[in-house]
Amino acid sequence: MSDLREVEVKLHTPNLEVVEKSLAAAGATLVKPRVFERNVRYDSADGMLMAAGIVLRLRQDEAVKLTYKADASVERGIVSRFEAEVELSDFETMDAILRRLGYEVALTYEKYRTTYTLGGAEIVLDELPFGNFTEIEGDAATIERVVEALGLGANQRITRSYVDIFLNVKQRLGLAARDCTFEAFEGVDVG
Repeated sequence: MSDLREVEVKLHTPNLEVVEKSLAAAGATLVKPRVFERNVRYDSADGMLMAAGIVLRLRQDEAVKLTYKADASVERGIVSRFEAEVELSDFETMDAILRRLGYEVALTYEKYRTTYTLGGAEIVLDELPFGNFTEIEGDAATIERVVEALGLGANQRITRSYVDIFLNVKQRLGLAARDCTFEAFEGVDVG
């Protein structure tokens, strides 16, 4: 069994073009061009999973993946947590199984993701309806080296999930939308 720990840093990077130029200058390799993702988070009716910091997510991009995350710890803005992920053949069937097991859709969130590698790390550029972020995944030392190589040391490290950020933005702006979709944010100034 492989190591089922995800170790990553999430950085607020409003201008992804600058990050892409830094990636090119550092010799990064484009692994997956920009792709649209639909992510569906599931929870029990009483919200037990989210309350316990557990993520149960079904993702659709060019593939379908079911992910379970838990037991997060944070050190110097780097989040480490248990992560188990499996690729599936059918989004709708897995959705039906999860619902039959008693889980409900807590919310859906969308993003565009571009994936690179550099120096033993995976770097993803995420465009969400409320902002742009860069995630760097690898061991802690590799993450720190890549952050510096890309000139991102001054960028804010975000330890919260995209769902938590969305819920905060939603509350701050008084948005009624349940889901974090590009359509829900159309014409909204996030500030």
